[in-house]
Amino acid sequence: MAIIYQCRHCKEEIGRLEEQVLDAALLGIDQLTAKEKQEMLKYQEDGNIKIFAICDACEDTLQEHPHYHELDYFIH
Repeated sequence: MAIIYQCRHCKEEIGRLEEQVLDAALLGIDQLTAKEKQEMLKYQEDGNIKIFAICDACEDTLQEHPHYHELDYFIH
């Protein structure tokens, strides 16, 4: 099982944790609301969990262009 962090905007893989057993509390997943979990987590058929976050490049772009927050996808 892997936890895969992917940017919600540019779709680049930010990071990956390859572990047999992962503690949701250590990752902070238990701190998310039900709505946040629905928006940020995708459980894949192969047992992996994809977590949608924001990469550094997209975060920098959002700071430079705050109106981009309205968009689900943008190219930087």
